[in-house]
Amino acid sequence: MPLPDPCRRYPITLPDGSDHEGTVFLSQAIDHPRFQAGAFTYASDFDAPQDWASRLAPYLFPFSREKLVLGKFCQIAHGVRFITASANHAMDGLTSFPFPVFEPENMAGYQPDTRNTIVGNDVWIGYGALILPGARIGNGAIIGAGAVVRGDIPPYAMVTGNPAEVRRLRFDANTIQRLEALRWWDWPAAAIAQAESALLSGHIDELERLAPN
Repeated sequence: MPLPDPCRRYPITLPDGSDHEGTVFLSQAIDHPRFQAGAFTYASDFDAPQDWASRLAPYLFPFSREKLVLGKFCQIAHGVRFITASANHAMDGLTSFPFPVFEPENMAGYQPDTRNTIVGNDVWIGYGALILPGARIGNGAIIGAGAVVRGDIPPYAMVTGNPAEVRRLRFDANTIQRLEALRWWDWPAAAIAQAESALLSGHIDELERLAPN
């Protein structure tokens, strides 16, 4: 079967032929200068918003100095929130009160934290997870429901809890290295479609055999 059209806003068609508006490809639903989403990355919400960027990243403003970058083929469940760096207050003074944000002439240049939040490719972020400023999540990671994620998450790690901790790796070190080298998410769509069975079954040898030259 071919892959869904990555240029569709609503990639899921219901049995009655209508679009399922609770799931969107973010590359087609996000129009925000500081929010980037790769092809086939989708988000789902039981109360579908008009503004998906504000729903997912409420503190990411057009004038923010950080970026939120999501790779390809990510899967984002209902209730996930990215708390980006613009939300942070300064903590190196005697108070954390953000006096400059109440002064129009100083507001634009005041942002104590400017770290980007980066999510790799093929990352599943479960129901209600919270991704904190500056988090960097590796390819293939799975973020458990309700997890509170900060810092660096290794590729193909499974993390849960508050604070989120690595519970285990999805594969052995050799398999992870091979997957990182294959970077299947960057293959042409036709090659990915041909490899669907190998991807779903976990046959790394077969996936390597199908890799485009």
